[in-house]
Amino acid sequence: MIELLKPLIASPELPHYVQELREVLARERTLRQQFYGEITEQQKAEFINGQVIMHSPVQRKHSLASDFLFKLVSTYVDQNDLGWVGHEKLLVALSRNDYEPDVAFWKADRTAEFTPDQIKFPAPDFVAEVLSPSTEKNDRDVKFEDYAAHGVSEYWLVDPAREQIEKHLLRGRHFTAAETFRKRTITSTVIAGFVVPVGALFHREANLKALRRMLA
Repeated sequence: MIELLKPLIASPELPHYVQELREVLARERTLRQQFYGEITEQQKAEFINGQVIMHSPVQRKHSLASDFLFKLVSTYVDQNDLGWVGHEKLLVALSRNDYEPDVAFWKADRTAEFTPDQIKFPAPDFVAEVLSPSTEKNDRDVKFEDYAAHGVSEYWLVDPAREQIEKHLLRGRHFTAAETFRKRTITSTVIAGFVVPVGALFHREANLKALRRMLA
């Protein structure tokens, strides 16, 4: 970060740049409040760098992967009293942007003060985003950087087209290089003891089998 700022700090135009940045952030704050006032429960929308991003309907394989993962994580977390799991239309409000992750998990000690009427939530401990052609760029770019900057400890990128999962872990303020999982089990580092077959995120029978094993 400091290296990026050095040319600006050394520039005689620094006061001008600072003023421009203040104006940009002020406009964003106004637009963000409008976003909060206009968004409805029926919409899936995010606020990213001053823009409202409305999500189009997803392909069935995307919906299934999201649902299968949520069932697995929420069942395991509830069974072991580890915290709370949110799914899709749940607004995560970070310092600049607002996201609606496909699956998000908060540890129990952090959820103690959550309320039934709460609609904005802090950065989760674990996030999974299911990739689609319309969202992949943001999932890999701005969200990738933003989640790391706000302390999300584990980030999964679930690819239903390739039937694979990329697992990223936080080291300092950045995610490590991905470990990619295909046709074997994947273990969460943050959700203690959570281990599932990769196929359980993409195939109904494998999902049911994993759920039955989990509940046995």
